[in-house]
Amino acid sequence: PVARRPVIPMSGATTGTVGHTDPVARTLHLASRLEATSYLVLLAAVILKYAGDNDVGVSVMGPVHGVLYLLYILALVRWYDDLGWPFPKALAAMAMGAVPFGGFHIDRNWLP
Repeated sequence: PVARRPVIPMSGATTGTVGHTDPVARTLHLASRLEATSYLVLLAAVILKYAGDNDVGVSVMGPVHGVLYLLYILALVRWYDDLGWPFPKALAAMAMGAVPFGGFHIDRNWLP
């Protein structure tokens, strides 16, 4: 058999260390993304409800978004201090969750 060189170098491939993401930040990233996504899906369901006379999407997505928003709020209340945020910043993050794309803004710009 012919000896083949490995595709990935065996030594020297990584010179640095792999970063560790804080579990609090990971949880808040996930909560804000899920909340923002569910909000956009709910808005699409509302548009379909009034455009096509189909209210099944709203009756399903309404409670799902409500639960995800409450989990987002609970995560912020639980961990805002661990992030080093003052309470007014946490309140602003909670209010941003009530704005379309607000959860994505929090995820992208405010969370570590």
